[in-house]
Amino acid sequence: MKKYFYTHIVDTSMLSLEIGGMDLTPKERLHLISLIDSNIHHEILDLILSELNPSDKKTFLNHLASENHSKVWRFLNEKIKDVEEKIKKTAEDIKKELHRDIKEINLVKM
Repeated sequence: MKKYFYTHIVDTSMLSLEIGGMDLTPKERLHLISLIDSNIHHEILDLILSELNPSDKKTFLNHLASENHSKVWRFLNEKIKDVEEKIKKTAEDIKKELHRDIKEINLVKM
């Protein structure tokens, strides 16, 4: 998983373990883990961008592109109330949905 500015508060290891237990090739596993990573990333970006005005969106995207995580956090904490909690909740919601999808797939294969 790529290291994002929020990686320290979003843990996807349980999803990776569930995928690891599925009957997949290593390439398929890596692809699914990459899709999970991408889904979570896009949901978090959507959350953040929906809370910023157009000017702040540009600033945020510039900070994000610079990969300076401390700069990103400083900016977000100034602009979005309880941003860390909002990111955690968004990530937990998408992870729950993905857990359900994985369980459903495993039940279908039985």
